[in-house]
Amino acid sequence: MFDHDEVKSLKRRRGLPFRIGKLGHVVVNVSDVARSVRFYCEVLGFEISDLYPEEMVPGGMAFLRCNPDHHGIALVGGRRGPNENAELNHIAFEVATLDEVVRARDHLARHGVTIDFAGRRRAGCQIAVEFRDPDGHRLEIYWGIDQIGSDGTARPAAEWKGVRSIEDAIADPVRGQDTTLHDPSLLKRRPG
Repeated sequence: MFDHDEVKSLKRRRGLPFRIGKLGHVVVNVSDVARSVRFYCEVLGFEISDLYPEEMVPGGMAFLRCNPDHHGIALVGGRRGPNENAELNHIAFEVATLDEVVRARDHLARHGVTIDFAGRRRAGCQIAVEFRDPDGHRLEIYWGIDQIGSDGTARPAAEWKGVRSIEDAIADPVRGQDTTLHDPSLLKRRPG
């Protein structure tokens, strides 16, 4: 158990010789590199930057990108049994529009991917679809996460509206979140 008030009082340390500005990449252990690369490329749209053969890294390794960075995720093969890195909760990927979240949900469903959650989260108020990769790693595709301004103030908890469907999130937006779809017909085309 942790002391909520004590933890809440913690601030970013000043004077460091660096400032982390974004998530650079995530590395996960997988049981089958080829299967996982296929999932990340064909289902999620990543591209391969580099591959390490098994002679370089037991099980092989793949570096995948979704933007100009060399890699946003790397997959290390050879994992046996349950995930060794239990501390990994999930990996989140931001998209530019709400339409993309809806399209991602539908795309995943068409590919037989089980959706663990679709809707709006509470803190952060992002609209998201959550699912798992072939090794059970939890993944999230999201849009509209709250931005913290220069005053450091987050949206008050009383304004959170967590819901378990994208349709409900669109129908009942939080203050300041425009949930107008560019293509409203997306909600009528749900895969069966």
